[in-house]
Amino acid sequence: MIKGLPFVTAVFACALGSCQSGGGFGFAQGSPAGKPIAVESIEGAPASVQTAFAGELATAASARKVELVGKDGAARYRLRGYLTAQPTADGGTALAYVLDVFDSQERRAQRVAGSASIKSGSKKNPWEGLDKEALARLAAKSMDDIATFLAEGPLAPAPAGEPMDDPSHT
Repeated sequence: MIKGLPFVTAVFACALGSCQSGGGFGFAQGSPAGKPIAVESIEGAPASVQTAFAGELATAASARKVELVGKDGAARYRLRGYLTAQPTADGGTALAYVLDVFDSQERRAQRVAGSASIKSGSKKNPWEGLDKEALARLAAKSMDDIATFLAEGPLAPAPAGEPMDDPSHT
């Protein structure tokens, strides 16, 4: 089991109550409301980054009326994520994420992925110094895509060869 995962789950469970409040995001063909997601795991990053990213995801979910429930909660979908950070030649860090949304039969229903070049870390530890704003941007973009999926159905895949140098590309 990943260290910090119980806390990550607790962050999402605590966000559940705030997910019922209004948000400013509109969706063309429906609403993400009423389609709860249980966050099962976020892997690849140190526990402190997992926890921070989980908090940012919960904030982004609440703003988009996406209902997050605890790992053992009644959910229509389950989310599993992975974060990675690698040092870049220019001294920065390349941060990438993949979030897979699974249906009740454990079939992947949607994949949300992206990356960003950020200023943080060191060659020995690219996670060092990762700032809250970078995680917030990644979480917001992720949750935009997840909310769109919940409201409208599967997203179109990104064109082949499209650069993913910032969190606005998937």
